[in-house]
Amino acid sequence: MSIVRLKIDISGTRGDEAWRGLRQFDQIQSAAFGPRFGSSGPCRHPQDAPHAKGEWMGAEITLQTPLLAQYAVSHYLEQDRVLDADVLEEAQQA
Repeated sequence: MSIVRLKIDISGTRGDEAWRGLRQFDQIQSAAFGPRFGSSGPCRHPQDAPHAKGEWMGAEITLQTPLLAQYAVSHYLEQDRVLDADVLEEAQQA
């Protein structure tokens, strides 16, 4: 298993709108989005207001092989809201 970590620009969006707007890689096994994967810090705006300029939040994608992870990195980096994408680690199967 391989893990890809994403840094997503959420400025100007509400909630997880930026995450839902991404074109997901077809062969992911799991995907999660939220501040536990990194962020620019706590939001300082009302919950129903758009995220401020410069705000970002992380996401994590799990894939079956390192090769698929590399393809996924390329896929995500082509999208405007993705600021960075890297293969984080390779998890050993039990």
